[in-house]
Amino acid sequence: MYVCSCFGITEQQVKQHAENGACTPRQIASACKAGTDCGGCVRRIQALLGRGACPRRELIDRGAPAFGRLPAASSAARPQDLDDAA
Repeated sequence: MYVCSCFGITEQQVKQHAENGACTPRQIASACKAGTDCGGCVRRIQALLGRGACPRRELIDRGAPAFGRLPAASSAARPQDLDDAA
């Protein structure tokens, strides 16, 4: 069954992208363009993805950062200093 009529993407294709690591509708869109034209399929994609296993989501649920830590800002690039210079 088609999920995205605009690009001819099927449920099976969405599920395959999810098995390959796409955890969000945005990641599905990056993989196959589904959801990027009219947007009518985004809710169906969300439903297909559900709350299944997603490494990034599992990290967040455990309280760990989903992405690596950001480097500490240098004193020359602090936003509050930029406000003072303007």
